[in-house]
Amino acid sequence: MRLKRVMIGAPKSGSGKTTVTCALLQALKNQGKKVISYKCGPDYIDPMFHETVLQIPSKNLDTFFSTEDDVKRLFLEGRTEDDVAVIEGVMGLFDGLGGVREEGSSYHLAKITKTPIILVVDAKGMGRSLLALISGFLNYDREHLIRGVILNRMSKAYYQIMKPLIEEELKINVVGYFPEQKENSVGSRHLGLVLPEEISDIRKKLEKLSETFERTVSLEQIEEIGANAENLSYDSKDMPEMSREMKANKPVIGVAKDEAFCFYYRDNLKLLESFGARIVFFSPLHDKEIPKECDGLLFGGGYPELYAKKLSDNRRMRESIRSAAFGGMPIVAECGGFMYLHSSLIDPEGVAYAMADVVKGECFYTGKLIRFGYVEIGEKESNFLPANGKIKGHEFHYYDSTRNGMDCIGRKPVSGQEYSCIISKENQWLGFPHLYYPSNPGFAKAFVEKVRKYKNR
Repeated sequence: MRLKRVMIGAPKSGSGKTTVTCALLQALKNQGKKVISYKCGPDYIDPMFHETVLQIPSKNLDTFFSTEDDVKRLFLEGRTEDDVAVIEGVMGLFDGLGGVREEGSSYHLAKITKTPIILVVDAKGMGRSLLALISGFLNYDREHLIRGVILNRMSKAYYQIMKPLIEEELKINVVGYFPEQKENSVGSRHLGLVLPEEISDIRKKLEKLSETFERTVSLEQIEEIGANAENLSYDSKDMPEMSREMKANKPVIGVAKDEAFCFYYRDNLKLLESFGARIVFFSPLHDKEIPKECDGLLFGGGYPELYAKKLSDNRRMRESIRSAAFGGMPIVAECGGFMYLHSSLIDPEGVAYAMADVVKGECFYTGKLIRFGYVEIGEKESNFLPANGKIKGHEFHYYDSTRNGMDCIGRKPVSGQEYSCIISKENQWLGFPHLYYPSNPGFAKAFVEKVRKYKNR
């Protein structure tokens, strides 16, 4: 397939990738293009900003989570040559696992998907040193994927000086500049806590960003770079066939989704549906109890600590969840969802809030990232995973638990460090790691089978 596509990469985090990506998505959308978006890596929040712009879901692509062919399949599946794809990179362009491996990096994803890269360089406070920086990235680009540069946080006057200098010496297209946008920036977030809906006038800010972008960056050049991307193909993978009985008698998984629980990989939910589950959403914050049709529950990550009092005050919901859990309803909970299922959550000021009391322990703030990064998980005794199977995930949390679980072994892919984690019982998988189900579809299949068995008990 000849899919038009570009990646927005950068030398380091904080260069303005999210702001530039959102501005580009909005500008392309304003021109009537059929735009789709992706995020490199495990991040949940940047795809939410993409979705705010496009009003259609964004997808994660991760070369640690998926094989090369699966990455290409996930990228191209359901796409047409009428689409224009924009991939937002992660961290610095070459920063992969542990900051030292190519695997998991933006560059690795661009290489696998043969995607041209637009390098966004934070130019504030730099002059001719920009040439040394850009030259280094071009020299390290063995596949010659960097096809253009955007100079971020630069004035028009200085851009007119630097653009010809860079293009003449380095033979790379400088496709535009982006003046500093303090009042409209969407990428600056303390601890990653700000979600799109928390930014006042987000739609107005996105429009202003795109208006500036269209004045200062050549969309025509970016589209030309994207249109020259190579053909890409993949080996198709047959999805599981559902019997007539399975189609007619789908078990229902209730998925917690609101301001407190909002971190879900789109491909995780699709995989559950492919094994025959029907997804219904509910809100632990606003609803009074779990949906009556539920045969299983999924609690994703998010920020329950920001809504601890409201979650605690919703006693009927907490009792509804506890009753379902102790009645044998299958439950999967990750990170923020795992925190909510504890007996209590203690905030940074030491105030304890009663939670769902499914996990007999308490969660507490540590002030630092705990077990941060990618992880590969295997069960000590097969339950949700096939025997000797592993599933991949990622941890990002400042809270810890007095009961993290001991039923699985987590292994860090770079250091090889191992640790016990996860509560894995017959009908429960509860723990801090965010899982990527397509890395082991057997997990999703086992969960749906447990939910179906509960439905038909």
